[in-house]
Amino acid sequence: MSHVTAFCGLICSDCGAFIATQNNDDEKRAEVARLWSQQYNVEMKPEDINCDGCISDGDRRIGYCRVCEIRKCGKQKNIPNCAYCDEYACDKLEGFFKLVPDAKKHLDGIRNGL
Repeated sequence: MSHVTAFCGLICSDCGAFIATQNNDDEKRAEVARLWSQQYNVEMKPEDINCDGCISDGDRRIGYCRVCEIRKCGKQKNIPNCAYCDEYACDKLEGFFKLVPDAKKHLDGIRNGL
């Protein structure tokens, strides 16, 4: 499976939901549903676990990714991810990076290679 980076710097291809979807693996979907139900204190069912990644044009995305402003902005700018943006790192990203500093490290690495 190829490496897929979300606009925000998360690595979609490392995500259990993405892996389960790409492999059409119902056991992995059930595993992810159980784990996320416990982690996020919300009931998730295996059939809820379908995601083709942030950068996909399809409708299969998980939860917040469906309404994410970072994703929406990246899609409008037609860039592979935010590392390619002239406005990197914007206020939306800076707020996100406080929650997920590894995403910043990942995007910084991409940007440094451009």
